[in-house]
Amino acid sequence: MKIAIIDYNSGNTQSVICAMDRIGIHAFVTDDHDDIRAADKVIFPGVGEAASAMKAVKEKKLDTLVLSLKQPVLGICLGMQLMCRHSEEGNTDCLGIFETQVKKIPAKDDLKIPHMGWNTISGLKGPLYKGVPGNVHVYFVHSYCADLCAETNAVTDYSVRFSAGLSKNNFHGVQFHPEKSGVAGEFILRNFISL
Repeated sequence: MKIAIIDYNSGNTQSVICAMDRIGIHAFVTDDHDDIRAADKVIFPGVGEAASAMKAVKEKKLDTLVLSLKQPVLGICLGMQLMCRHSEEGNTDCLGIFETQVKKIPAKDDLKIPHMGWNTISGLKGPLYKGVPGNVHVYFVHSYCADLCAETNAVTDYSVRFSAGLSKNNFHGVQFHPEKSGVAGEFILRNFISL
């Protein structure tokens, strides 16, 4: 099985590769369009800032490529946010796969921004979460979050309720980092591989 991790200079690619190795799956990092098209599954990771990341995606013409993919695609953290319609971060137009907006997490009470550390996900729906118990803890690092929408398949509450996960057709996204989320994260990655 060929698992391609999209390289656009904003990804946490090494930790994703290590997580895939732990579950016995070989993954490779590439920005080659033919390699990505030929892969059985595609991971769209991301760490950083939306505007510069989207600029890099467009420079490599990965925007049109991602939109054309028919195999399962998993966006992680910033990768998921770039799959939404628009991000307030840098006033960025994104890929528009998911019909929702990405907004700054509002400062509230004594909650620190960025939202960093372990938090629960609930309202789990769809094959990505098959066998995953509700209110399981996963690892987050982010200052922006996707609004709830019809495509939301996992929810987290931190200052506001937001989409911890999104799915539409062959596209899936998680705001948390499954590669840093221990057993639960590995379970979710296995579910993605088995799609």
